[in-house]
Amino acid sequence: MLPASMRVFVALLAAALLLSGIVGCGGDGAEPGAPVGATLVLDFTPNAVHSGIYAAQRRGYYREEGIDLTIRQPGESTDAPKLLEAGRTDFAILDIHDLGIARERGLDLVGVMPVVQRPLAAVIAAESIDRPSELAGRAVGVTGLPSDEAVVDSEVSADGGDPAEVKRVTVGFSAVPSLVADKVDAVTGFWNAEGVALRARGVPIHIFKVDRYGAPSYPELVLTTSGDTLRNDPELVESTVDATRRGYELAAAEPGRALDDLLAAAPALDREEQAGQLNVLRRDLRPAPFDPEVLRAWAAWDLEHGLLKRPLDIDAAFSEP
Repeated sequence: MLPASMRVFVALLAAALLLSGIVGCGGDGAEPGAPVGATLVLDFTPNAVHSGIYAAQRRGYYREEGIDLTIRQPGESTDAPKLLEAGRTDFAILDIHDLGIARERGLDLVGVMPVVQRPLAAVIAAESIDRPSELAGRAVGVTGLPSDEAVVDSEVSADGGDPAEVKRVTVGFSAVPSLVADKVDAVTGFWNAEGVALRARGVPIHIFKVDRYGAPSYPELVLTTSGDTLRNDPELVESTVDATRRGYELAAAEPGRALDDLLAAAPALDREEQAGQLNVLRRDLRPAPFDPEVLRAWAAWDLEHGLLKRPLDIDAAFSEP
């Protein structure tokens, strides 16, 4: 048995070590005040629509909120909804249709911030076509995704034409070369991407935005998290939304600075092309809260065009912290 004096010394040493451990690390082993690690998966390779995220990262907005954010680009096999549900990423940028479909499949995902305030989908037609109803009997290039069919049907029918008379040609993601080579009379695409690219090449076109022909002005892209993260770590969600919102406020107010931030993270991008995209997007990147009525109209539009199979619970699918 140790002498009494030695027992006292050992007890004091143990207490000191315990106290040191408590003071020296947080519950997850991190230093007190150290940023919390979080990940965000993009919906596509970096481009102007993500400028607010990169601005927030480069200018330290996430760090100021106590977040060490890692931004990941999607790979060919990336399934962001499943990564969110499995807890393998904290946030993702999702197309709003994909968010609705994921919830319909039973994934507990929640949109927490609109990234773009209106649809980006459009039918881009040759100059000779003045309105969507004139696409009847014409060839329209589509990617093969169901959302393309919804866009064509919505636009043609809203303009008084018969969607059944439109000839659909699957061109994959070759919308620009297909239209340039006159293989089709029009293509589905994004007015902020393919539309800008075609005009930059001097191709005369007409752009028919889907929210001008039948669709509501829904937010195309949504910052999304899992229901578990929203319930168990609401502070992380709120802080991420706050920092991201600041980034998009900067992108809308000072697009040149946001463009610098984007290109610093993705230097392979063409500055002139991204500047053109950011210019047309600028007004629609300004942060605004979700509009429940717009979301209900969007869900009804998706249901009408077969993107959703049953009514969506909007209150469960979207929640701003």
